[in-house]
Amino acid sequence: MKSFTKITGIAAPMDRANVDTDMIIPKQFLKSIKRTGFGKNLFDELRYLDEGQPDQDCSGRPLNPDFPLNFERYRDAKVLLARENFGCGSSREHAPWALDDYGFRCIIAPSFAEIFYNNCFKNGLLPIVLDTDIVDRLFQEMYAQEGYELTIDLEAQTVTTPKGETFEFEIDEFRKHCLLNGLDDIGLTLEHEDAIKAYEAQRRQEAPWLFDGLR
Repeated sequence: MKSFTKITGIAAPMDRANVDTDMIIPKQFLKSIKRTGFGKNLFDELRYLDEGQPDQDCSGRPLNPDFPLNFERYRDAKVLLARENFGCGSSREHAPWALDDYGFRCIIAPSFAEIFYNNCFKNGLLPIVLDTDIVDRLFQEMYAQEGYELTIDLEAQTVTTPKGETFEFEIDEFRKHCLLNGLDDIGLTLEHEDAIKAYEAQRRQEAPWLFDGLR
C-alpha cells in the first residue's frame, strides 16, 4: 500500500450529499479484484453521457460537459471535496480502489459512511472530517480560484489553504501509523514475519503430521 505523508494538490468538487458507492463505481464494473483499472469508470454515470460497460475503451465515450471532473481546471486533482455522508450505500471496496486509481489521495467531507471510511484507510486513502462550515469555505474558495491547491500534512494533522489558513483534523493513532508507513492488513502481518516463521518451525517439530505433503 502507498504511504501517505504530505501532499499538495488540486482540489476538485463533488458538491452533493449522500454520494453512494454505486455512484462512485457502478455495479457493472465490480467484476475484478485487481484493485487497478477502475479510475476510468469513477463516477461513470456522471462523467459520461452513455452507459459504460466493463472492459470498454472510454477514450471515445461522450463526456458530460457539466461534470466538474471533466473540466480542465480540475485535471490531475489529488483532493476531493465532498459533502455529508460520502460513501454511503453498499460496502464495496471497489469505491476507494476507483478513487485511488483515478489519482485522489485525500477526501475531505463533513461526514463519511462508516464502512467506506474504514475501507479508505485499508487502501492508502486519507478521509478527513472537517466541520460543515469549514468545508463550505473550502468549496467557496475552490470555486473562486482556478488551480486551488490544498496541502495535507498527515504527521501534523493539518489542511492548509493557498492563503496559509490551517485547519486541524482528528485521526486514530493506529490508522495514522498505518498510512504514514504504507501498511495495510498484509503489511501489518508481515511485520511479524520472523515470529511467524519461528512458530511454524516449532510446530513442525511438535506436530510433524500436520505438515505431511507440505514443502
